[in-house]
Amino acid sequence: MPAARFSRRRSAQTVISLAIVPLLALATACGYGSDKKDDKTQPAAGAQSPGAASSSAKGTSASELRLGFFANVTHATPLVGLKEGFYAKELGGTKISTQVFNAGPAAIEALKGGSIDATYIGPNPSISGFTSTNGDLLRIVAGTTSGGASLVVKPGINSAADLKGKKIASPQLGGTQDVAVRAWLKAQGLSTDTKGGGDVSIVPTDNAQTLALFKTGELDGGWLPEPWATRLVQEAGAKVLVDERTLWPEGKFVTTNLVVRKKFLEDHPDTVEALVKGQLATTDWINANPDKAKADVNDQLTAFTQKGLPPAVIDAAWKNIEVTNDPLAASLLKLKDDGVKVGVTKDADIKGIYDLTILNKLLAAGGKPAVNDAGLGKK
Repeated sequence: MPAARFSRRRSAQTVISLAIVPLLALATACGYGSDKKDDKTQPAAGAQSPGAASSSAKGTSASELRLGFFANVTHATPLVGLKEGFYAKELGGTKISTQVFNAGPAAIEALKGGSIDATYIGPNPSISGFTSTNGDLLRIVAGTTSGGASLVVKPGINSAADLKGKKIASPQLGGTQDVAVRAWLKAQGLSTDTKGGGDVSIVPTDNAQTLALFKTGELDGGWLPEPWATRLVQEAGAKVLVDERTLWPEGKFVTTNLVVRKKFLEDHPDTVEALVKGQLATTDWINANPDKAKADVNDQLTAFTQKGLPPAVIDAAWKNIEVTNDPLAASLLKLKDDGVKVGVTKDADIKGIYDLTILNKLLAAGGKPAVNDAGLGKK
């Protein structure tokens, strides 16, 4: 069955004023990660909390910051940071607008089109956005999440060899999990192509549709981010064939980065600094308050999708991620090579993709060690 049948690119666009306190819900039709286009401007989840008074009432040099992210557990940082008001505190009077995406390639197109200024996104779309524009589009300014992706399959599938002739979902062609599943299959001697052919058919599918199609038997599995991998296990009887952490040294690899449009970074470095400062506060709070953070994530998923996660699902999904500001830059090199090998990433020099200047400045101010760009920092 062609990949196009399952591919859905929809966007839910929301705008919030940082002066608004109440949490307002945004409904989408198909669950977490669904990005159905909504032409109406609606307030989103994530207004400033009562205790988070702005540290800069006048705001920053940008009147507005347009931020993208996914409604996934692997994007816990923006979900929590918005709800708890950490971004609001640092951005002050600067308005923040949010846009939710199902997967990274759609977010890159939004960056290219100028409809967002920054986004939380996976590594492979970050690389593609950088290489496809000769380095002019974006810079990675911080890491966010490690882990939180697995290949989950029908119970009767016990090895890579059992996948031959099967249909496996990924969130979107060229996305981080799409590259991961293709690279792993290639390493097992199984072929794929970008049109759904080969030994194993990779079917780019909206995450909510993956769950539904797995239940009906139209898909045999998926390489998915959290909470979707856990949802297939707990709600549809899937099992984990590959936990991606087992493929990396110490189980650490970049899943989510914070990227900023290069021109926005050049024009509004103070706004980007406020954004990163808000992230640092969020990361510290999440790691100090995991139970409250899980509750925040679930509240935000409910707000964006009108359906929260059962406690057992979010508890299991949470154990599979690590929230960190370290971009784990060394893992980006392998991810880039994997994307090239499976034919979804342009082979090009990615030196300059990172600009960790602001992040390391803020880490130093807080008495924390600098993070490394693996030689891929700004030229």
